[in-house]
Amino acid sequence: MGDLDFDVISRTWPYLLSGLQYTLQLTVTAAFGGVLFGTLLALARLSSYKSLAFLAAAYVNLMRSIPLLLVIFWFYFLVPVVLQTITGSERPVQLGADRSAYITFIMFEAAYFCEIMRAGIQSISKGQVNAAYALGLSYPQTMRLVVLPQAFRNMLPILLTQTIVLFQDVSLVSLLNVTDFVGASVKIAQRDSRVVEMYLFVAIVYFVLSFALSSMVRQLQKRIAIIR
Repeated sequence: MGDLDFDVISRTWPYLLSGLQYTLQLTVTAAFGGVLFGTLLALARLSSYKSLAFLAAAYVNLMRSIPLLLVIFWFYFLVPVVLQTITGSERPVQLGADRSAYITFIMFEAAYFCEIMRAGIQSISKGQVNAAYALGLSYPQTMRLVVLPQAFRNMLPILLTQTIVLFQDVSLVSLLNVTDFVGASVKIAQRDSRVVEMYLFVAIVYFVLSFALSSMVRQLQKRIAIIR
């Protein structure tokens, strides 16, 4: 333990901070995109059109049945080949590691956010929906003005909890040589031969942020329970 040198953290802090900013940026973008796409999937799953509901259910079940790491590699390595076949280009269409990461996490997390939003929509009583129809509101208006706002409020703690899980899963993009927080620490650890110090520091940062956010979610959940 006497050989540990934690000064490497202070020396490389700007680089680590840029990696942490990338991690947070990808997390927020994937969360918003996932919630938006997931809400559309939830509406499709609840649609009276059986073909639309079937396609949405198939997509959700597929994404939820495949490891995230495999989905990341699939988008990064296979999608360019598929696009090459479709476009007829001479070389695979390169998406790039950053673009692959954003697309992958939005599409993957949308499957989980879909199920959360579907539960939220189904938690709204049919009486409110019928009352909205009685007032002359159309189906899109009923969803936008009556159902979805309440569903978001009811499911907000669960949505935020899933976002915390997403924040932790973003570390997998380091396998694509993306300089996120974990990726930055890996490069520093390999360059300066300070594996223990860097990985311990990363673990502490993830624990502090995740624990703090989880505590906030619990407080929010209590307030929502009081409102109900």
